[in-house]
Amino acid sequence: MTELWKSGQGVLSTEVLQEFFVTATRKIEKPLPIAAAKGIVSDLSHWHVIVNDPEDILNAIDLHMKHSLSFWDAMIVQAAIRGKCTTLLSEDLVHGQSVAGVTIRNPFRDADRH
Repeated sequence: MTELWKSGQGVLSTEVLQEFFVTATRKIEKPLPIAAAKGIVSDLSHWHVIVNDPEDILNAIDLHMKHSLSFWDAMIVQAAIRGKCTTLLSEDLVHGQSVAGVTIRNPFRDADRH
């Protein structure tokens, strides 16, 4: 994440921004105050944000069927494809899996070993 901040090459989808907000304010042991989470979403919004359109939804349905992804994960992968990403950081998807030219990488995998 640090390198993405420095390079300005981060790409996010609206789905990821929404999921971050819900997780940060409700699903973690010590939820962030809403204002703090909103500030982070605002900061992340300076990256390239992929806004889903009907074609993305149809393509995500195809990814969902072909790769047995949940629909919501397929939407995130589709946003990565549309954003011309080669790597997708996710702790939910299978580390090392490649979907339509996008390689999934769990950013916490190496951190857990230290």
